[in-house]
Amino acid sequence: MDKDERNRIEGQLYAVGIWLPVLGIGVYMLGRFLPSVLTEMFRVPCIFHAVTGLYCPGCGGTRAVEMLFQGEVVLSFFYHPVVLYGVGIYLWFMISHTIEYLSRHRLRIGMKYRNLYLYLALMIVIINIAVKDIALTAFHTDILKLLDDAHALV
Repeated sequence: MDKDERNRIEGQLYAVGIWLPVLGIGVYMLGRFLPSVLTEMFRVPCIFHAVTGLYCPGCGGTRAVEMLFQGEVVLSFFYHPVVLYGVGIYLWFMISHTIEYLSRHRLRIGMKYRNLYLYLALMIVIINIAVKDIALTAFHTDILKLLDDAHALV
């Protein structure tokens, strides 16, 4: 990938990143004022889990986002660590590029796009699902249910 193509991709990612908080605020407001609508939209049971009894790579992701919005960072991590990883990468990318754009590219500190970030996310997802499914099958321990129960106590 040449420099111009990388700059174009980073510009597009930055533009999308600008709109993500707007979308997030919209979803938050929808959940705040119409909780039943949000619940119906995002609380769809996992078909993979219902059929196989195992967790899919995304199981726990919605609850991780919910916990993050509630300020429960540790619980969010345990539900699905890729959510915190994604937030960290997003913040690093957006802050560094904003500083670079505001300095009119005099401060070249913008995070550069690399496939490595995607591979790390994939590894986190694979490790997460392996831990949850091994705990479920080998030790008969449902980690997500334990987390749900622990959160209900708080």
